[in-house]
Amino acid sequence: MKFALSTNWCNRRLESGEEIADTALALGFDELELGFHTTEAQVAGFKARLDRIRVGSIHAFCPVPISAPQGYPELYALASLDEDARALARFHVTRNVAFASEMGARTVVLHAGRVPFATFFNRGFSSATLRQALEDAKGDLADRRYAKLLAKARTTRRERGLRYLEVFKAELDRLVPVLEKHGVVLALENLPYYEGFPDEEEMTQLAETFKGAPVQAWFDTGHHRVRDRHGWLSADDFQAARQADGRTVFRGMHLNDVVDYHDDHLPPGQGKVDFAALADLARSVEHVVLEPHSGVSATDLAQGLAHVRGLWEGGRQ
Repeated sequence: MKFALSTNWCNRRLESGEEIADTALALGFDELELGFHTTEAQVAGFKARLDRIRVGSIHAFCPVPISAPQGYPELYALASLDEDARALARFHVTRNVAFASEMGARTVVLHAGRVPFATFFNRGFSSATLRQALEDAKGDLADRRYAKLLAKARTTRRERGLRYLEVFKAELDRLVPVLEKHGVVLALENLPYYEGFPDEEEMTQLAETFKGAPVQAWFDTGHHRVRDRHGWLSADDFQAARQADGRTVFRGMHLNDVVDYHDDHLPPGQGKVDFAALADLARSVEHVVLEPHSGVSATDLAQGLAHVRGLWEGGRQ
């Protein structure tokens, strides 16, 4: 099993692509995922190290667009009801697909967008509202107030999600020929908020619609736990989902450990994600990427890599 490092860990700390690649190699990683904090200036260095460490995946939007003040995975939303917003996102996704091909990467990871579930009478209603209500309930999913809020959010989110799903399918139809031309898969990541699109049920529908096409899901371990702890999962068996030919719907994984309710991006073993239970899923995907936050030390990162290697490879360090 090959393990990749998301360069988001050190893109803003190390200036050159060569130094980032050399650091990943020294820590024991086999591949890189170029993160959304990657700059144009760093690309040449990554190219110079391709003979030593390959780039397996690109996390949109990468490199940081010249027009953007900084890297962010949701600079543009392909899942939007605004036609101009979709056109801009389509342009940048197409650019990222071409860049991935140029780097020899097989996959572009994408945050597709968000489905707001605020209402006319409750404009402030959001994931933050639900988080606060659950915190007030001391984490009790059965708390009456929280259950009532979640039921209200679920109804609106599902209804509005249908509209987003239809326009998003049309966008994917336009992108499939581009993906096929470049030999790249677009992987749609599960997101750690209730507005996140696609949710588990929507992703299952997309997998069925685009079976055989270069469109798959991307599983973030921490995002899944955050959704689970808040009661936001729309399909409990999503991890076991399979395409018609028996393959997993997932293209890859971000290994992101979390304590409970927040997107912590800790190294494996420092939170509460049950990585041992994810061994079969990890063995079935194309990419396994550690995605720690920038404050994680090199020592802790190396320990996290050793932790999952020990769980999934029978003790290899």
